[in-house]
Amino acid sequence: MSKQDTWLTTTATPEETERLACVVACSLRLPLVLGLSGTLGAGKTCFVRGLAKAWGGTGEEVTSPTFNIMNEYTMGNFVIKHYDLYRIKSDSELKDLDLLGNNNNDILFIEWPQIIKQEPKSVIKLYFEYKDNFQNRYLKILN
Repeated sequence: MSKQDTWLTTTATPEETERLACVVACSLRLPLVLGLSGTLGAGKTCFVRGLAKAWGGTGEEVTSPTFNIMNEYTMGNFVIKHYDLYRIKSDSELKDLDLLGNNNNDILFIEWPQIIKQEPKSVIKLYFEYKDNFQNRYLKILN
């Protein structure tokens, strides 16, 4: 994807969301920061699970980091750091996470990235939302 790309798509099931992530995985390069925005249950973690599968994981290692705040998954020669900032209440809590520290060989997935005051450089933004009486998930990708 080039700097100006916007991509819109729809999925109807978690499995379709995972398959879509597998397709997107081909165009992503390290280091990588993805901001995942959307309501609870809209498909953010399903998308991360699909990317993990595309990069050699089983997908079973991927769980929502809502209560842990950060989950880490090793995928061969790089690490996925999967953050959920939903419960972060202060700048000091955010600073303690050292989100944007040395991540040269890492992939960062940041759920609820709007909590970060200074947006990371080169972030790819993904927006997830339900439509059609919760029958479809809409995904918009911007970078």
